[in-house]
Amino acid sequence: MPQDHSSQSPLLDIRNLSVEFSTDEGVLQAASNISFRLERGKVLGLVGESGCGKSVTAMSIPNLIPQPPGKIISGEIFFNGQDLQKLSLPELRKIRGKKIGVIFQEPMTALSPLHRIDKQLAEVCILHTNYNKEKIRALSLKWLHKVGLAAPERIMRAYPFELSGGMRQRVMIAMAMLLQPDLVIADEPTTALDVTIQAQILDLMRHLHRDTGGLLLITHDMGVIWEMCDDVAVMYASHLVEKAPVKELFAHPRHPYTQGLLQSIPGLQKNSNELHYIPGQVPSLLNPPPGCPFADRCPKVKPECRETMPEFIKVAENHYCACIQ
Repeated sequence: MPQDHSSQSPLLDIRNLSVEFSTDEGVLQAASNISFRLERGKVLGLVGESGCGKSVTAMSIPNLIPQPPGKIISGEIFFNGQDLQKLSLPELRKIRGKKIGVIFQEPMTALSPLHRIDKQLAEVCILHTNYNKEKIRALSLKWLHKVGLAAPERIMRAYPFELSGGMRQRVMIAMAMLLQPDLVIADEPTTALDVTIQAQILDLMRHLHRDTGGLLLITHDMGVIWEMCDDVAVMYASHLVEKAPVKELFAHPRHPYTQGLLQSIPGLQKNSNELHYIPGQVPSLLNPPPGCPFADRCPKVKPECRETMPEFIKVAENHYCACIQ
């Protein structure tokens, strides 16, 4: 495919991505034949319960999968029209942090405990720019202020363990946004935070999104998806099962798993005091069953669902689903 950097091409185009991990118990299929696009200026939510493959899919984009035990076994990842799979490690390092920023799920483990915040912010600039110390310091202070941290000068001198969880997450966002990358990948950015701080971080990310070309938001929270996203892709047991504009998906969910997720949101079901849940368990990714991986938990299962993997097909305008309807 010829490279296309025009505004008409999607910012991110993932085609048939599959990732596996070698374990002591066998080969685990973490992402299976995943395909989706993120348009420029949009927020795409990647949603599903823990262990479905969301983070693996996202971390495959800048090739941050630990190898070994992980391995991208097939697929193409086009970013700004360029196939990232064909780039060498030095070429990828030029993109990470500059063109693609990552907000990790737990900043306490992503930030170095041995270095002050100013050194960690400066490293991003040193790797990708020729800015002098004064400009790097000014840029760092600007972004710490922009993410809502009071007394950024004090924060610059602090170590990560001296900051609260919300403060560390804001530092992580500032680090990811420092050079205003084209794509920001936010991997469960509010999971480790209390409800009040979660709301503040989401408001902050919504405000800062204007400084990026696109945002890929990984979460298991459908409420966050509704608040933040333009489009949503639903994953289950390493497979992509549904994708649609967020309002279309909430109004007309087609896949039984998506329907179950939406029914599980407290407050959406009128005149009911019962909390809905999806019965059963996610199948083993080491030994997945034939056919649809959701078949054992699906209230609408048919005999053919247990034999044939459903195709991911168009069911409405910009709405795709993998289900034998």
